[in-house]
Amino acid sequence: MNVHSREAELSRALRDGPFHHALRAAIEARGLALHRVRHRLAQRGINVGVTSLSYWQQGARRPARSESLRAVRALEEVLDLPADSLTRHLASAGGAGCERPASRSYQTLVARSDVLRGLLTELEAPLDGGLHTLDHWERVRIGPHRELLTRASQQAVRAHRDGVDRYLAIHHGDPGCAPASVRVHAEENCRVGRVRWHAGASVVVAELLFDTRLRAGETYVFGYAFEDGTGGESREYVRGFSFGGGQYVLQVCFDATALPVRCLSFSRASAAARPSHTQDLTLSGANRTVHLVRAGAGPGILGIGWDWD
Repeated sequence: MNVHSREAELSRALRDGPFHHALRAAIEARGLALHRVRHRLAQRGINVGVTSLSYWQQGARRPARSESLRAVRALEEVLDLPADSLTRHLASAGGAGCERPASRSYQTLVARSDVLRGLLTELEAPLDGGLHTLDHWERVRIGPHRELLTRASQQAVRAHRDGVDRYLAIHHGDPGCAPASVRVHAEENCRVGRVRWHAGASVVVAELLFDTRLRAGETYVFGYAFEDGTGGESREYVRGFSFGGGQYVLQVCFDATALPVRCLSFSRASAAARPSHTQDLTLSGANRTVHLVRAGAGPGILGIGWDWD
């Protein structure tokens, strides 16, 4: 993109927003690397990390605290922009694009949020991945030794910020799981990137890379699977939803030699909460499966549990 085109794009971004688009266009128009921007802010007595600047221009985070707003005003000087050309977009609801749906912190949805936070940090991933689920079909297979063998997912998602090109899939194994032996398979419209795990918490996080970079409002369909079989006796399968509004379908299939005596669906407001809205499920004799369907799932936790004896 030539200088004239960059300036034209910058003018449009400053006029129309949203904030992250305007900031990104300004940095590109000035030809500055983020570490140079950070250095120039530091010369003005303002300390902002490169990671924070990156999140701001991606739309993964939004400056809100007083020191962050002070940094944004300084950015207008550093990037030679008109006064209030960036800050005015923070005063709005966020500018054009796709509205982010109602959400709940992932910390309330998992028992070991500290472990998950550490793995996400290793992958340099924002807490908000920029995607929310429109439709999610999930099939879980329980093996002859009552172990979780596989779980396969097919998802349709929508981006609520620009630049999203990946999804972080999280697998929570049952007690005794060996995360290093869990395998991740990309089945449709994605490929496996980096994989991180924590043995003590039986958690695996896999980066699924898309073949395109989504803009806010765009949708994407992809499929993937985890192959486990390393854990002990499985008694439930749950799915946490940070965002609300999508449809979720969960099917659990049991081996013919290991059938539960009772199955029920349930929801939880958080990982620490007691199950609510429980409903007994009838095991299909032919397919040995039970399922739940929820329209407008989340934010929160949905799952199916079962008793063996």
